[in-house]
Order: sequence, then C-alpha cells, then structure tokens
Amino acid sequence: MNQDRTAGTLRRLPVQKRSVERFERLLDACAETLDEVGYAALTTKEVARRAEVPIGTLYQFFSDKEGLIGALAARNLETFLERVAARLEHEKPEDVSGLVDATVDEFVTMRRTITGFGVVDFGAVGHDHTLEPVLDNNTAVAERLRALTATLTGVRGDADLEITVRVALECADSVLQLAFRTDPQGDSQLIAECKRVLNGYLNGRIRPVGDRPEPQDGR
Repeated sequence: MNQDRTAGTLRRLPVQKRSVERFERLLDACAETLDEVGYAALTTKEVARRAEVPIGTLYQFFSDKEGLIGALAARNLETFLERVAARLEHEKPEDVSGLVDATVDEFVTMRRTITGFGVVDFGAVGHDHTLEPVLDNNTAVAERLRALTATLTGVRGDADLEITVRVALECADSVLQLAFRTDPQGDSQLIAECKRVLNGYLNGRIRPVGDRPEPQDGR
C-alpha cells in the first residue's frame, strides 16, 4: 500500500544576512548529499557537516530531515517558476507551443544542471506531501502553474484551467520520468513526445492573450 507522507516543518525563515547564508548553505549541502547517497541515506548530521554549521543551527530552521527536503523542493519550485516566467516574458509566445516549450525546456535544463534535482525536484518518490501538508506534490505544483498561466496569458484562473493544468502536469510528469529513466540526460525523442502530447491536449483549451478575439462592445 502506498503510504501517505506528511511534509516536515520549517521552523523559521532566516532574516539576517548571516542566517540567510547558513540557510542556503544547508540547502546546497542537502542537494549535494542527495546526489551522492540518495534520499534514504541522507542525514541531517551529514548535511550540517557539509554546510559547516552546528547541527543545532540546522534544527533552528528545520524540524527534521523532511523539513529540510521540503525547503529544498520549495526552492526548486520557486527557481523553476521564475525561469519559466522570465522566458515567457521575454519570448511572449502567441500560441500553446510556446508555453509548452518554455515549461518543458526549463524543467529539462534544471534536471540536467541543478544539483540534487534528479532525486528531489518538487518532491521525492514515495513522499507525496513534500511541499504541502495537505496537497500532494503534483497538486501543489499544478496550482502554482495555474496561477502563472493565468497571469501571463490572461485566461481566467478558474476550475476549468485548474483541471487542465493538473492533467497536463500529470502527463508531463509521467513522460519526463520515463525520458530520464531511459537516458540520465533525458531521452530527446521522449522529451519531444512529451511536448507533442501537451500541445495536442492544451491546444484549444489555453490561448495566450494575443490569440484571443477582442471582446465585443458593451460586453
């Protein structure tokens, strides 16, 4: 049976510059350790050692290992959304394919280049509530992508968009996992197929601002 996992607790966010630096060092050390030993073997003691901070400092920020992992996943998600938003603002795509390319390409690039991302991207296998204690990881990510899509395209961020983004995310997640199981750098043919699946599904359901008809007078 798939055991439900609950997100760990982030005890406090750093405020002072020195605390912020230590917090980020802990997340960097966590990512490095994940790449080397995997999720199961990661310990807070080893992360603190690599970050060169007292173990007590780690526990000032994080309640446990799951809290540390949750903070890393949250940082990864914020980085991903910032990269997607920046690319879309720069390219201003006029159709769905531009949205799909930006989202898939940025994820693939992060998977290839960001330390620890292959083990913990926005969550970890078997740990369904890394980002939020109530929402599972994909639902939490879909909600953020829905909000970003609504902001950048001008489409209504309603229930229809919510289910559309959620289905698209589940499809992309499955195909991209297969792509990186097939090739550690991501099988290019499977990545292309992921884009084709998303374009086929999203075409006609999401239209960027420039592709929508102007409203009629009085409406």
